[in-house]
Amino acid sequence: MDVLLSENEEMIRNLAREFLEGECPTSLVRDMEKDELGYSQDMWKKVASELGWTALSLPEQYGGLGEPLQFLGLIFEEVGRHMAPVPLLSTMVAALTIARDGSEATKNDILPQVASGDLILTYSFQETDPRLIESAVKTTATADGSDYVLNGKKLFVDNFNQADKLIVTANTGKGLTLFLVDTGAAGISTEKEVPTAKDKQFAVIFDNVKVSADNVIGEIDKGWTTAEYMLDLGAVFYASQMCGAARKDFEMALDYSKNRVAFGRPIGAFQSVAHMLADAVMYIDGGELLTREAIWKMDQGQTYQVEVSQAKAFCNDKLQHVTVYSQMIHGGMGFMMEFDIHLWYRRVASWSMRMGSTFEHRARVAEGILDTPGNVELGMIQALPA
Repeated sequence: MDVLLSENEEMIRNLAREFLEGECPTSLVRDMEKDELGYSQDMWKKVASELGWTALSLPEQYGGLGEPLQFLGLIFEEVGRHMAPVPLLSTMVAALTIARDGSEATKNDILPQVASGDLILTYSFQETDPRLIESAVKTTATADGSDYVLNGKKLFVDNFNQADKLIVTANTGKGLTLFLVDTGAAGISTEKEVPTAKDKQFAVIFDNVKVSADNVIGEIDKGWTTAEYMLDLGAVFYASQMCGAARKDFEMALDYSKNRVAFGRPIGAFQSVAHMLADAVMYIDGGELLTREAIWKMDQGQTYQVEVSQAKAFCNDKLQHVTVYSQMIHGGMGFMMEFDIHLWYRRVASWSMRMGSTFEHRARVAEGILDTPGNVELGMIQALPA
């Protein structure tokens, strides 16, 4: 993996930045926090059908452009930098999961519509047990002829109110199975949740929801590998967004520290401020390198699970420090709702809690380097057996 971006990667990033700087002011971000739908339909049309972001990394035979996930990761860095209110992450996580493990019929039906921007997707996994492990899934799928009947409750489902279809993980009694379900299917109800980022998340209740066996993604009863891939995509793309948001937050703090004068000199000349800025840039650079390495390994078909967890655990922990430092450097106004800096702080804080906690990802890294790993249990790591 090249540490520096290639010419094509620079172009992808710069085009995304130029577009979002013109189309996504913080006033739009604030408006979408209050909007019932929660995203700009005009912006979605532009990023999907005009810029081709939804087609970027989908296979060419299904209407995509066939570009590497590294390009999409750079897009997500810019989405995070500008806090773009579009359902891109949820749509692409679900679409890429279908692209890898969906049936040919499902791929031919779904992926061209995603590539064109005509279909919005999301995914669901988490329940009352927050761990991202197979045994945490209590939603059931009961065979009923050629159909399955879903019962259960999923939490923290991104953009459900915007999505046309969602991937549901359910337990058949013999193992995990993933289903593609219409969001308007009979028996589905929702409860609105209020995340720190003030974007759209829902609890989704399934009450005898029928879904055809034709809508299975991956193998029946053997869906953990597919689910794990889906979760890893979500984790690494959230890490990308966190890197972009933290980078922008740092740049604002750096600029302020150069121009705000106290006691006759810029506040950046004071050691406490200078050291916070130094830590911040090290954390951001480290997060970017870990995240880009994980995505590169996914592109190369190499084993990537430990790298994904390294990236997410590091970004969860360190990038929250960056946003706190930025608020501290800005002084009292850094904590005022009228000042924009809290917008980045709230998103990094919220994204750090999605797709796996720091504890959980650390345990997964440990599993990759230890012969006898521990297990995450309610935020704690169990003692290793003697």
